[in-house]
Amino acid sequence: MLQNLRMTSKKGDIQLASIHDNGNPVRVLAQVRHLFCLFFPARSFSLVADAFNLARHLYNGRFPGYGPCTTEYHDFSHVLDVFAASARLLDGWLIEGGKASPEEAADLLIASLLHDAGYILESGDSGGTGAKYTRTHVGRSSAFVARNASTFHLEDNRADSIGRIILGTDLARPWKDLVFSDKAEEERAAILAAADILGQMGDRIYLEKLLFLYFEFREAGIEGYSSAYDILQKTLGFYESTKIRLDSTLACTAGLARIHFARRYNVDRDLYREAIQRQMDYLAKIVSDDTANFRTKLKRMDLERIERERSEPRAAAKEEAI
Repeated sequence: MLQNLRMTSKKGDIQLASIHDNGNPVRVLAQVRHLFCLFFPARSFSLVADAFNLARHLYNGRFPGYGPCTTEYHDFSHVLDVFAASARLLDGWLIEGGKASPEEAADLLIASLLHDAGYILESGDSGGTGAKYTRTHVGRSSAFVARNASTFHLEDNRADSIGRIILGTDLARPWKDLVFSDKAEEERAAILAAADILGQMGDRIYLEKLLFLYFEFREAGIEGYSSAYDILQKTLGFYESTKIRLDSTLACTAGLARIHFARRYNVDRDLYREAIQRQMDYLAKIVSDDTANFRTKLKRMDLERIERERSEPRAAAKEEAI
């Protein structure tokens, strides 16, 4: 699969969107399996494959004790973005001589599949969506792994490690306050934390999905975002802060994506950073141009229809209350 693309793609025309499709879970799983099996026995991937299917059940509402995913930014497509990015960064790390056992590599990938499980509502948890747990979702995700370790066929020590790795994705938690079993576990946590940033911001509809993130922040009561347009404006500043995080706190992951793309696709470029920079360049143009509604410039989703559908139930509820 990867070899064929490497032979047929031209250096100048390959982009992240041409090799990653978060609308095709089967293909994403196959790509990750292929990368894993370049270094480890295929049988060691079985736990990851099982976790992948269980994660799909979780987000589809078929996991015992939980309802379906109710957040539209932090959805299963986002999980696939982070899953693939984690595998690519891990591949670059291993190419560079990083060491990991099959179990440690598998646990990193399982952590990527469950890193946002804290957004999923338990059965009977009514009133709002999973967005209400925005501030606490990372801790809830870590606790989810511990609570459901047997379902994922994880021994306690592996579930504990996965939980610690997930905690590294919390942007509000100082990295120095995190506790890891050893330096290697910290490096795996850094890979997931970087993949969480690169995966979501590299999504071809990232800018459009910011509307959903605004809805999530609003429900969670997170201050500082007065409108959907406001979150677009402030994303430029967020981008600058993520660059600092990637190049300082998560410095051990710097260059890993480029190493992966150079080895597997014969393209000596970081396609994640390129995709994100294109998004930010376009976002800067949107923000600087006030001649038209910003929604008309984001054409990969019908934002006006989505906002209209969101506002109509609220208006109807208000009218009924009167």
